[in-house]
Amino acid sequence: MLKVENVSVNYGAIKALQNVSFRINQGEIVALIGANGAGKTTILNTISNIVPSVSGRITYLDKEITKVPPHDIVKLGVSQVPEGRRVFAKMSVLENLEMGAYTRSDNEIASDMEKIFQRFPRLNERKKQPAKTLSGGEQQMLAMGRALMSRPKLLLLDEPSMGLAPMLVEQIFQIIQEINATGTTILLVEQNANMALSIAHRAYVLETGEVVLSGDAKELASNPEVRKAYLGE
Repeated sequence: MLKVENVSVNYGAIKALQNVSFRINQGEIVALIGANGAGKTTILNTISNIVPSVSGRITYLDKEITKVPPHDIVKLGVSQVPEGRRVFAKMSVLENLEMGAYTRSDNEIASDMEKIFQRFPRLNERKKQPAKTLSGGEQQMLAMGRALMSRPKLLLLDEPSMGLAPMLVEQIFQIIQEINATGTTILLVEQNANMALSIAHRAYVLETGEVVLSGDAKELASNPEVRKAYLGE
């Protein structure tokens, strides 16, 4: 579904990504794990072409998207839930969700909105409230719902558990699995490596902008190097 081939990204003199390559098959949850500053968020932003690459190519459904504008990438079926939620704070929950459908012109937006409210009942209860009045967990649900309103085939999730209480973390990861079960492919960037590897099919480990390990998520979770570096053992 998605191929990232030898992609490099620089921030000025800093090499953020160096010849990164990986693939995502349709229907998978693929996790990217690594320390802060390893380049995980940069990868997501480069796929969305928010951050341009200096070399390499990115292919989605056999179409090269390396230079495609970000809004057109959304139209193609790739949507991102950014780190820190980044909801439109002064807009209502309903307006945030409507913004998620801004690339669409079909007549099924209202029915999709209803599906979002069924998946996230708290959002339905608060649909007229400004997004800034929601709790952290509710804002995360709103950010995910907003992304789903574009009907993505590939969902990019950046640190969905950040700043959430453990009970909410479990709920969010359950929702991620449910979204995947409906047919949406997911690329998951997550600091909580234990949780990420517990739901992912495959995973890649990043260190200082390079892929250093990859494989079946359960195998990586039992890898002594991974356990020591990322799982707190």
